[in-house]
Amino acid sequence: MSIEQDPFESSPLSEPSRGGTSVLERQAERQQAEPGDHERYAHYVQKDRIMESALTGEPVIALCGKVWVPGRDPQKFPVCPDCKKVYDQMQGDGDS
Repeated sequence: MSIEQDPFESSPLSEPSRGGTSVLERQAERQQAEPGDHERYAHYVQKDRIMESALTGEPVIALCGKVWVPGRDPQKFPVCPDCKKVYDQMQGDGDS
């Protein structure tokens, strides 16, 4: 009976632990917005959905696609630029 082992995988039984760090290579991904940017904005959501969420605790979906349970004063934050763009297009203000 033989056991095959990946030559790139170290086994704790075959080598003593040496400690240290390793580097994982990954391709850089350029993001348009920083993680958490959605938290810095007030988002557009249908008013009846906000009221329903307040009663049920169910999350809502903003025009930009953010999903969350509203719980803060939107007057204290600037409007999400993605929500605004979608809203303007819905109103006919966008370039179509």
